[in-house]
Amino acid sequence: MCRWLVYSGTPILLDNVLYRPAHSLIDQSLHSRLGVETTNGDGFGIGWYGPDTATPAVFRDTGPAWNDRNLRELADHVRSPLFFAHIRASTGTAVQQTNCHPFRHGRWLWMHNGAITDFHLIRRELTLAVDPELFPSIEGSTDSELMFFLALTFGLDQDPPGAVARMAGLIEQVSDERGVKFPLQMTVAVSDGESVWAFRYSSQGESRSLFYSSRVDALRALHPDLTFLREVSDETRLIVSEPLGDLAGAWNKVPENTYGIVGPGEDAMLPFEPQYA
Repeated sequence: MCRWLVYSGTPILLDNVLYRPAHSLIDQSLHSRLGVETTNGDGFGIGWYGPDTATPAVFRDTGPAWNDRNLRELADHVRSPLFFAHIRASTGTAVQQTNCHPFRHGRWLWMHNGAITDFHLIRRELTLAVDPELFPSIEGSTDSELMFFLALTFGLDQDPPGAVARMAGLIEQVSDERGVKFPLQMTVAVSDGESVWAFRYSSQGESRSLFYSSRVDALRALHPDLTFLREVSDETRLIVSEPLGDLAGAWNKVPENTYGIVGPGEDAMLPFEPQYA
């Protein structure tokens, strides 16, 4: 499968999150502790929002993240208040740049860890459900990108949780008709540049790992000596496939069948279930 993270909060250099933590995403590309695979070397990607653009920037490549000089260079110089990062372990689709996450459409970013079981059996039917106006924008061959375009088809612009629920419902309905058991495994992050929605769900009820960071004010009280915590706002949050270190009190597990919202104002965590047509 894959590993990913989302950062939202005070603008920082990508290096502070991608490379500096003890168990950073770059370290996880070689030494994942909670993933299906220890090594995630089938490509990587970052997507970030800047102050002067309507759409996010994306940089993706097919090599392993741990030795990519261009990623190292970008991380040292790009500062952002909201960014995605993803390291890929392919579940069967080709290792190519268009299959690397995050995926972008307009102002939206999307990334996924997991898989659609027996994707080859239902891929055609799912593809035909994509809005014809959106279909030409699909560039790769992954189940992850197709999930994104189904969510866009089902109203991601107006209702992100509902669109993802309808996407999940369609996958489960089509799979059930083909006799595929436990078809969907997903942790998904999606953002419009202001808010982030993160989902943890699987048809079997045994979802891949997902964690969110504790409130910064609570962490300051626990760790008053940490300079980093004094430099970021109380709104700062991280959502990660794996904790980036062992800082006491820093990480909380996202419950099964749950989605969370991170954005201006209070964050929220709510139950998630697929919606069927």
